[in-house]
Amino acid sequence: QVQLVESGGGLVQAGGSLRLACAASGRQSNYAMGWFRQAPGKEREFVAAIHYSGGFTYYADSIKGRFTISKDNARNTVSLQMNDLKPEDTAVYYCVADPAPAHMLHLKHNLQYWGQGTQVTVSS
Repeated sequence: QVQLVESGGGLVQAGGSLRLACAASGRQSNYAMGWFRQAPGKEREFVAAIHYSGGFTYYADSIKGRFTISKDNARNTVSLQMNDLKPEDTAVYYCVADPAPAHMLHLKHNLQYWGQGTQVTVSS
């Protein structure tokens, strides 16, 4: 069993930055981890993923160059640094963990573990 707890969401003006963190516990040391988001009235979408080693990262085109995913294996945390935020980034952000390869996370349905989500609101 894996538990994921997100933190760091909030309200920020367009152009600002936020850093999300996901604390993982349980047997997830060899799991890929990542972030998805869901805006009101829209489907959940992939944001970023990271290999369990922390050595490989993958991003959605919509956030590439603005967001950075990173992993601290010693602390079992995954972070998402979000810069140059836009109103369209407003969503609930979810941390995920899954045994699938990190480069496949954006394609896989029914990812195994999800956090409870953290709200990010970007005002214009």
